[in-house]
Amino acid sequence: MKTLVAYFSAETGRTRKAATLIAKMTGGELFEITPETEYSKADLNWKNPLARCNKEKIGKKDVPVTGTVDDFADYDAVCLGFPIWYYGAPNVVQTFCKGYDWTGKKVYIFATSGGSGIGKTAEKLAPFIPGAEIVQADVLRNTEELKVWALRTGLKED
Repeated sequence: MKTLVAYFSAETGRTRKAATLIAKMTGGELFEITPETEYSKADLNWKNPLARCNKEKIGKKDVPVTGTVDDFADYDAVCLGFPIWYYGAPNVVQTFCKGYDWTGKKVYIFATSGGSGIGKTAEKLAPFIPGAEIVQADVLRNTEELKVWALRTGLKED
């Protein structure tokens, strides 16, 4: 099964670390989802109602991304990672998803969070990946959880 590990990582780099480990464990190819305009620390200050992250989420705005995944159609499985924002995927992830045909893909969502659970993240993301099957969705808080998650996906290489 050909696997893509696509992820968006913000300030702390926690999601990047998780994605890198998942790619190593599954033999998946790594792709970083990056916004055209990088987020500053002020942009990510969710406590400020005027911060960019809040304006994007509340305004349901698309966030343009740079780069594309070559031969996306060739992937059978996509591990999709991001930090939880407002109990869901950041808008930049949703914009990324809109750019591809997800028909027949198996999607494995992994999220990082300082305190939130996965909640309805998968249900909220589903409209942006029509035709895909969301196989599992979990918040990963440490390396042990990540290892167990990779084993449960069935994508882990021996």
